[in-house]
Amino acid sequence: MNRVVTALVGFALFLSCQEVSAQICRPVAQRTAELGCWIIANQAVGKIAQSETYWHLDAFATEAEAEAVKAVGSAVVKSLGKIWLLTIGDESWKPTGGERVSKIGPLPVSAGETYSAQYMEAIFTPGMEAPAHTHAGPEAWYTLAGETCLETPAGKQIGRAGGPPVIVPGGPPMHLTATGTETRRALVLILHDTNKPPTTPHHEWKPKGLCKT
Repeated sequence: MNRVVTALVGFALFLSCQEVSAQICRPVAQRTAELGCWIIANQAVGKIAQSETYWHLDAFATEAEAEAVKAVGSAVVKSLGKIWLLTIGDESWKPTGGERVSKIGPLPVSAGETYSAQYMEAIFTPGMEAPAHTHAGPEAWYTLAGETCLETPAGKQIGRAGGPPVIVPGGPPMHLTATGTETRRALVLILHDTNKPPTTPHHEWKPKGLCKT
Protein backbone atom coordinates (compact mmCIF):
# COMPACT_ATOMS: atom_id res chain seq x y z
CA MET A 1 0.00 0.00 0.00
CA ASN A 2 2.81 2.40 0.92
CA ARG A 3 4.47 1.70 -2.44
CA VAL A 4 1.24 2.56 -4.26
CA VAL A 5 0.88 5.83 -2.36
CA THR A 6 4.52 6.71 -3.00
CA ALA A 7 4.11 5.99 -6.70
CA LEU A 8 0.99 8.13 -6.94
CA VAL A 9 2.67 11.02 -5.14
CA GLY A 10 5.69 10.74 -7.42
CA PHE A 11 3.48 10.73 -10.51
CA ALA A 12 1.62 13.82 -9.28
CA LEU A 13 4.91 15.62 -8.70
CA PHE A 14 6.05 14.60 -12.19
CA LEU A 15 2.91 16.08 -13.75
CA SER A 16 3.34 19.24 -11.70
CA CYS A 17 6.94 19.65 -12.90
CA GLN A 18 5.89 19.02 -16.49
CA GLU A 19 3.16 21.64 -16.13
CA VAL A 20 5.64 24.26 -14.92
CA SER A 21 8.40 23.44 -17.39
CA ALA A 22 6.13 23.46 -20.48
CA GLN A 23 3.58 26.19 -20.13
CA ILE A 24 1.55 28.50 -22.36
CA CYS A 25 0.46 31.61 -20.48
CA ARG A 26 -2.41 31.50 -17.97
CA PRO A 27 -4.54 34.19 -16.28
CA VAL A 28 -2.78 35.84 -13.35
CA ALA A 29 -5.79 34.94 -11.16
CA GLN A 30 -4.62 31.30 -11.41
CA ARG A 31 -1.12 32.15 -10.22
CA THR A 32 0.16 29.98 -7.40
CA ALA A 33 3.92 30.52 -7.84
CA GLU A 34 6.33 33.11 -9.20
CA LEU A 35 7.58 30.98 -12.08
CA GLY A 36 5.55 30.73 -15.26
CA CYS A 37 3.86 32.93 -17.81
CA TRP A 38 0.93 34.95 -16.47
CA ILE A 39 -1.60 37.04 -18.39
CA ILE A 40 -1.72 40.41 -16.62
CA ALA A 41 -3.97 42.38 -18.99
CA ASN A 42 -6.20 42.06 -22.04
CA GLN A 43 -6.75 45.40 -23.76
CA ALA A 44 -8.81 46.31 -26.83
CA VAL A 45 -6.72 48.38 -29.24
CA GLY A 46 -9.18 48.92 -32.08
CA LYS A 47 -8.67 49.18 -35.81
CA ILE A 48 -5.08 49.76 -36.94
CA ALA A 49 -5.00 51.73 -40.20
CA GLN A 50 -1.38 51.06 -41.19
CA SER A 51 0.46 47.81 -41.91
CA GLU A 52 2.77 48.31 -38.92
CA THR A 53 2.59 49.73 -35.42
CA TYR A 54 4.69 50.07 -32.25
CA TRP A 55 4.64 48.96 -28.63
CA HIS A 56 5.51 51.76 -26.19
CA LEU A 57 6.61 50.91 -22.63
CA ASP A 58 6.64 53.72 -20.06
CA ALA A 59 7.13 53.50 -16.29
CA PHE A 60 5.38 55.71 -13.73
CA ALA A 61 5.69 56.30 -10.00
CA THR A 62 1.97 55.68 -9.35
CA GLU A 63 -0.98 54.08 -11.08
CA ALA A 64 -2.88 57.37 -10.88
CA GLU A 65 -0.17 59.18 -12.87
CA ALA A 66 -0.22 56.50 -15.55
CA GLU A 67 -4.02 56.43 -15.74
CA ALA A 68 -4.11 60.22 -16.15
CA VAL A 69 -2.08 60.19 -19.38
CA LYS A 70 -3.00 56.88 -21.02
CA ALA A 71 -4.24 56.83 -24.59
CA VAL A 72 -7.17 54.91 -26.07
CA GLY A 73 -6.05 51.29 -25.96
CA SER A 74 -3.37 51.79 -23.29
CA ALA A 75 -3.13 49.40 -20.34
CA VAL A 76 -1.80 50.22 -16.87
CA VAL A 77 -0.26 47.22 -15.09
CA LYS A 78 1.94 46.37 -12.14
CA SER A 79 4.68 43.93 -13.11
CA LEU A 80 8.28 43.07 -12.25
CA GLY A 81 8.59 45.82 -9.68
CA LYS A 82 7.25 48.68 -11.81
CA ILE A 83 4.02 50.40 -12.77
CA TRP A 84 3.78 50.29 -16.54
CA LEU A 85 1.81 52.20 -19.13
CA LEU A 86 1.73 49.87 -22.14
CA THR A 87 0.49 51.40 -25.38
CA ILE A 88 0.07 50.35 -29.00
CA GLY A 89 0.45 53.37 -31.25
CA ASP A 90 2.29 55.22 -33.98
CA GLU A 91 6.08 55.38 -33.84
CA SER A 92 6.07 58.97 -32.52
CA TRP A 93 3.52 58.41 -29.71
CA LYS A 94 4.69 59.37 -26.23
CA PRO A 95 2.81 60.18 -22.99
CA THR A 96 3.23 63.25 -20.88
CA GLY A 97 5.51 62.40 -17.96
CA GLY A 98 6.80 59.05 -16.84
CA GLU A 99 10.00 57.33 -17.94
CA ARG A 100 10.30 56.01 -21.47
CA VAL A 101 11.70 52.50 -21.07
CA SER A 102 11.42 51.14 -24.58
CA LYS A 103 9.75 51.43 -27.97
CA ILE A 104 9.43 48.11 -29.79
CA GLY A 105 8.63 47.81 -33.46
CA PRO A 106 7.66 47.96 -36.15
CA LEU A 107 5.13 45.21 -35.46
CA PRO A 108 3.66 43.78 -38.69
CA VAL A 109 -0.15 43.84 -38.77
CA SER A 110 -2.93 43.72 -41.39
CA ALA A 111 -3.99 47.26 -42.18
CA GLY A 112 -7.64 47.95 -41.41
CA GLU A 113 -8.08 44.98 -39.06
CA THR A 114 -9.19 45.26 -35.42
CA TYR A 115 -6.67 44.19 -32.79
CA SER A 116 -6.43 43.48 -29.08
CA ALA A 117 -3.34 43.35 -26.90
CA GLN A 118 -2.63 40.57 -24.44
CA TYR A 119 0.15 41.39 -21.97
CA MET A 120 2.02 38.79 -19.94
CA GLU A 121 4.68 38.55 -17.26
CA ALA A 122 7.09 35.70 -17.96
CA ILE A 123 9.49 34.34 -15.33
CA PHE A 124 11.39 31.22 -16.45
CA THR A 125 14.44 29.56 -15.00
CA PRO A 126 16.99 28.23 -17.53
CA GLY A 127 15.63 25.11 -19.20
CA MET A 128 11.95 25.96 -18.83
CA GLU A 129 9.98 25.79 -22.07
CA ALA A 130 6.71 26.83 -23.65
CA PRO A 131 5.34 24.09 -25.95
CA ALA A 132 4.82 24.68 -29.66
CA HIS A 133 2.07 27.20 -30.40
CA THR A 134 0.95 29.90 -32.82
CA HIS A 135 -0.33 33.47 -32.40
CA ALA A 136 -3.02 35.39 -34.29
CA GLY A 137 -0.75 38.40 -34.69
CA PRO A 138 2.78 39.52 -33.81
CA GLU A 139 4.48 38.69 -30.51
CA ALA A 140 7.18 40.83 -28.90
CA TRP A 141 9.19 40.69 -25.66
CA TYR A 142 10.89 43.25 -23.49
CA THR A 143 13.49 41.35 -21.46
CA LEU A 144 14.52 42.77 -18.10
CA ALA A 145 16.76 39.86 -17.08
CA GLY A 146 17.97 36.56 -18.46
CA GLU A 147 17.92 35.07 -21.94
CA THR A 148 15.34 33.32 -24.12
CA CYS A 149 15.67 31.37 -27.35
CA LEU A 150 12.74 31.13 -29.76
CA GLU A 151 12.72 28.56 -32.56
CA THR A 152 10.41 28.82 -35.59
CA PRO A 153 10.53 27.07 -38.98
CA ALA A 154 12.68 30.02 -40.16
CA GLY A 155 15.38 29.48 -37.51
CA LYS A 156 15.97 30.89 -34.06
CA GLN A 157 16.09 34.25 -32.29
CA ILE A 158 17.73 35.11 -28.98
CA GLY A 159 16.33 37.73 -26.61
CA ARG A 160 18.61 39.08 -23.87
CA ALA A 161 18.37 41.85 -21.30
CA GLY A 162 19.89 44.97 -22.86
CA GLY A 163 19.76 43.48 -26.36
CA PRO A 164 17.40 44.11 -29.26
CA PRO A 165 13.80 43.03 -28.68
CA VAL A 166 12.38 39.86 -30.21
CA ILE A 167 9.55 40.42 -32.70
CA VAL A 168 7.81 37.45 -34.32
CA PRO A 169 5.06 37.84 -36.96
CA GLY A 170 1.78 36.07 -36.33
CA GLY A 171 1.11 32.74 -37.99
CA PRO A 172 4.12 30.40 -37.86
CA PRO A 173 4.54 27.88 -35.04
CA MET A 174 7.16 28.58 -32.38
CA HIS A 175 8.85 26.90 -29.43
CA LEU A 176 10.42 28.88 -26.58
CA THR A 177 13.22 27.87 -24.20
CA ALA A 178 14.80 29.89 -21.39
CA THR A 179 18.55 29.69 -21.94
CA GLY A 180 21.66 31.15 -20.35
CA THR A 181 22.32 31.03 -16.60
CA GLU A 182 19.97 33.67 -15.18
CA THR A 183 16.22 33.62 -14.55
CA ARG A 184 14.34 35.14 -17.46
CA ARG A 185 12.08 38.07 -16.53
CA ALA A 186 10.19 39.65 -19.38
CA LEU A 187 7.08 41.55 -20.39
CA VAL A 188 5.42 39.91 -23.38
CA LEU A 189 2.91 41.27 -25.90
CA ILE A 190 0.67 39.34 -28.26
CA LEU A 191 -1.05 41.82 -30.57
CA HIS A 192 -3.78 39.62 -32.01
CA ASP A 193 -6.77 39.80 -34.32
CA THR A 194 -9.66 40.53 -31.94
CA ASN A 195 -11.80 37.88 -33.62
CA LYS A 196 -9.25 35.11 -33.04
CA PRO A 197 -7.71 33.56 -29.91
CA PRO A 198 -4.30 35.08 -29.15
CA THR A 199 -2.60 31.70 -28.68
CA THR A 200 -3.32 28.26 -30.11
CA PRO A 201 -1.37 25.07 -29.27
CA HIS A 202 0.33 23.52 -32.31
CA HIS A 203 0.94 19.77 -32.46
CA GLU A 204 2.00 19.18 -36.08
CA TRP A 205 5.30 21.07 -36.26
CA LYS A 206 8.25 19.64 -34.35
CA PRO A 207 11.17 21.95 -33.45
CA LYS A 208 14.67 20.84 -34.44
CA GLY A 209 16.12 21.64 -31.05
CA LEU A 210 18.02 24.69 -32.32
CA CYS A 211 17.81 26.31 -28.88
CA LYS A 212 19.72 23.43 -27.33
CA THR A 213 22.75 23.64 -29.65
